[in-house]
Amino acid sequence: MTVDGRGRATDLTVLTAAKTVANTALRWVGPFLPTLERAFGTTIGTLTSIIAVAEFGGLTTAATGRVLDRGHQRRIFVIGLVAIAVSSVIALGGSVQWFALSFIVLVLGVTNLTVAGHAWISARVPYSGRGRAIGIFELSWALALCIGGPIIAVLINLFGWRGPFVALAISSAVAAMAVNVLVGDDVTTRRIARRDRDPVGTRLPGSAWPALFVSALLGGAGLGVFVISGAWLSDQYGVSTAGLGIVVTGFGVLELTASGASAAFSDRIGKRRAVALGLVGLGIGLAITATAGDSLLVGVLGLTVFLTGFEFAFVTSLSLVSEAAPDARGRALGVGNSLGTLARSASIFASGQLYVAVGIGGPLALSAVVGSIALGLLVVSRP
Repeated sequence: MTVDGRGRATDLTVLTAAKTVANTALRWVGPFLPTLERAFGTTIGTLTSIIAVAEFGGLTTAATGRVLDRGHQRRIFVIGLVAIAVSSVIALGGSVQWFALSFIVLVLGVTNLTVAGHAWISARVPYSGRGRAIGIFELSWALALCIGGPIIAVLINLFGWRGPFVALAISSAVAAMAVNVLVGDDVTTRRIARRDRDPVGTRLPGSAWPALFVSALLGGAGLGVFVISGAWLSDQYGVSTAGLGIVVTGFGVLELTASGASAAFSDRIGKRRAVALGLVGLGIGLAITATAGDSLLVGVLGLTVFLTGFEFAFVTSLSLVSEAAPDARGRALGVGNSLGTLARSASIFASGQLYVAVGIGGPLALSAVVGSIALGLLVVSRP
């Protein structure tokens, strides 16, 4: 799988486990917004607005990309984990203001850590097999729900809303130490980077931008609906915190399947075609959710199909981004994530406001429009 000798598979496993912790810190908030709404004495609209504004922290990856192109992937990854631990401690302040600050720090950590991981993989794995490697790394996104979701629910029931923040502060710190000790150092990474010409000062070619925009729009289409999913299930169907934990676990299992499918098949069927198939699945899921009415089963089924299509398409799109500018991969990944930040932030903010104003139909319609634009751009862009 690698171009850097033995031991890289073990390194990838460690990085994936660490990113699972990071993604749990990020993803648990959306499904459990009703819990935080009660804890902070605020509203869903306020919390989603905070999340949307905090997403702008991802813009920093445009600058981080230059550092990654110089071979500092592990260093940025570890710093990101430390930031996540700090953010969890800040949140224990117990107010909307402290939550807002903590989520900004959290996004800074998770986004830069993610781009560092993709750059680490891109420096070692040929494009022909990179879909598999990135697919394995991005299993962490699904594992955050599959494993982290029920753990979060148990922690809330046992210790209240502070339980998850304490657990994530400890686990993020442990993950940072593990990556620093077990993953190959940045000296090796810099040697790999020097095999190609120095990317510093290299501009992103025009051909790189379609892939960057497709991936960014995909993020917006998916996260806008996901972030209000817990509130909708609670408001529409009276799903409890324990029930949300079960639903989130189910979502995680299916996302895990989708990420695994991306790792197994995207290199075989072609990455562009795989992204298109995932977008079609996303659209079908939106249509099912829109017809749910008073049926919890149909609602959960629709969200399941939606999230599965989103996960498969988005994970595969990351491979497209990683090869959009082979001479400046770190820069392309960083800029791509910055574009995704703008798309996700706008979508999360708009979805929260639309949900408060008109219900679930607003976020579903927004996701359909954004996903259609992504599919159209994918079809007309050059391979």
